[in-house]
Amino acid sequence: MGYSRENIRRVREAYSEKAQKAREEAQIRRDELWIKFPDIKAIDREIADIGFQAVRMAVGGGEGVPEKIQKFKEQSLELQRIRGEMLLEKGYPSDYTSVHYECEKCEDTGYVDTKMCDCMKRALILAGYESSGISRLMRSQTFDTFSLDYYKKSPDVYDKMKQNFDFIKSFAEGFSAGASANLAFFGGTGLGKTHLSTAVAKTVIDKGYDVLYVTALSMLADFEKERFGSGYSDTDVSDLSRYYDADLLIVDDIGTEVNNQFTVSTIYNIINTRLSKGKSTVISTNLTPAELRTRYWDRIASRIFGEYTPIIFEGTDVRMQKLMSDKK
Repeated sequence: MGYSRENIRRVREAYSEKAQKAREEAQIRRDELWIKFPDIKAIDREIADIGFQAVRMAVGGGEGVPEKIQKFKEQSLELQRIRGEMLLEKGYPSDYTSVHYECEKCEDTGYVDTKMCDCMKRALILAGYESSGISRLMRSQTFDTFSLDYYKKSPDVYDKMKQNFDFIKSFAEGFSAGASANLAFFGGTGLGKTHLSTAVAKTVIDKGYDVLYVTALSMLADFEKERFGSGYSDTDVSDLSRYYDADLLIVDDIGTEVNNQFTVSTIYNIINTRLSKGKSTVISTNLTPAELRTRYWDRIASRIFGEYTPIIFEGTDVRMQKLMSDKK
């Protein structure tokens, strides 16, 4: 798996904080009971003393230690049973002073033995949604919500888009870091490029990989800010290394950026570095393949056409079709 280091750090920190909070809340409940009920405090002291004696005996050794420790254990369990009944009689749950973790399976550590707990995997997936840059879009733009009905006016277009859909979905579901291809989506506006790019991002994140989804404008603004101290970005990428190291980088709307030596060299550097590292990239553009070749250096075009699988989107603007349908 390829959860981003920053997300792992943040999630682990959150787990540590909530585990500490659970222990502190249990201590507050225990202190409350000790103030109200001296008999509960006395039995807790007795249980603690038995535990101390058992530890001291285990360390000291001697004959019959296992049997004596077992006896201590039985005494402690009996006292805990009595304590639970006392709490119930006083109107409290028997486990009132126990530590109540959000996940009892891992006790909010994120790990069961040495394996990552399912709850931490879910937390990292949610963190992946947020750090991908398109958490809002992922709620609506999935493979399940992509409709091929908008392409049925032309049987040839429908067949082509069905092939595209199946190929892209297969790419996402079979994604493996360092072993997956690069894709280039070509086609006019409103043909589903962004929708399927988002669906790819969600599916790959759900598999546990680090995905960064950006527009070309936002990506270049990040690099412009880093180099010149200016520029505006709608992403939250404080560490530019994610552009090179994310398991999957998805760049939308290549070709909408200002075309100058800085932007072209930045795009080339990102594409070339990711290729050399074996990192997968998906780009989408409204340019035709011929327009892309004209717009960028031969070194960029040759890498895209040589290392990326081109996918041509066809049909009639889906957004316009939906708008016209709503007006009827």
